[in-house]
Formats: sequence, C-alpha cells, structure tokens
Amino acid sequence: MIIDTTDLADVLLMRPTPFRDDRGLFTRTFDAEIFDETLGRPGAAAQFLQDSQSRSAQGVIRGMHGRSGRGEAKLVRCAHGAVHDVIVDIRPDSPTFGAQQAFLLDDVEFAHLYIPPGFLHGFQALSTVADVCYRIDRPHDPSEDIGVHHADADLAIAWPQPITTVSARDAAAGSWAALTAQLT
Repeated sequence: MIIDTTDLADVLLMRPTPFRDDRGLFTRTFDAEIFDETLGRPGAAAQFLQDSQSRSAQGVIRGMHGRSGRGEAKLVRCAHGAVHDVIVDIRPDSPTFGAQQAFLLDDVEFAHLYIPPGFLHGFQALSTVADVCYRIDRPHDPSEDIGVHHADADLAIAWPQPITTVSARDAAAGSWAALTAQLT
C-alpha cells in the first residue's frame, strides 16, 4: 500500500496495490499496522467504530457535510463505480483552512482517503452507479451535522458532471460565509 500526503494538512490518500490475474483481482483495502505507522499513533486504526455505505446514481451529489464539536475522522473509498470526491478544510487554526481538494475514487485503483476531523466532505457519482464506503471514528450524532451548499459561490466547487439529484437537506444547506462566521 502506498500512502501519499495531499495538498491539505493531515489528509492522506491511500493506494493499495491490487493483484490482478485471469480471475479478476484481490486487494487489501485497509491495513491497521500501516495506517498506525503512517499516522505515528499506535492504535489509531482501532478508533474506527462504524462502517457505512451509500449507493448513488450518476450525477448525484452528496455533501458538503461535516461535524461540529470534535468532528470525526473518516476513511472513504469507492467500492463500485467512480466518484469525484471533494474535501474542504474547516479547521480555523489549520494552515490550509478554507482550502479544498478533489480526488477521483474508483473501483479501478481502489484508492481511499483518510480525512481527519475538521473537514467538509462530499462527492458526485460519475458512473451509472457508485457505492461509497465510509469508516468513521465516532457514532453518528445528527445534532452535530453541519453543511455548506454544494453550489456555494464562495467555495466554487467544480463538479465535473451535470447535477441530477441532491437531498432536501443538502439543497437547504447554509453558506460558507455563515459556517466560517460560526467557526472563527
């Protein structure tokens, strides 16, 4: 497994090395020992408590979501299909506060993203169907949900395909300006 740093502080892109043959492929999608060693925190992998999966049709956007309070760390990967995955640093003391970065997550390379607490996260399904798997380090508490509208002009996220569907919650999400006023 190759682990790369990204343009955003503390975010890691993990790229497994699939073994491919005439049967298909086999890949290790997560290795706790390598994860702990990379973070320099023994036992960090054991802090992940919940796995979830979403299925989205092409063009669907889910996001931009985050958590208030102490936030949540997550590992995100696309198990089937492909997504344009976007994260935004919302940690006021971070050197990359307000910066965003996009990643292609798909079922060809099997890369997955380690997103530490303090980020907004969202994605757009690029394939006919996309299954995204999330591993988080805290039980979900809806009272801590925060979000910014996926088309917020201040964030100006460049979604690569026409948007087909967003949830009512995401369509009603607030602005980047309102969120930053709360955070700073």
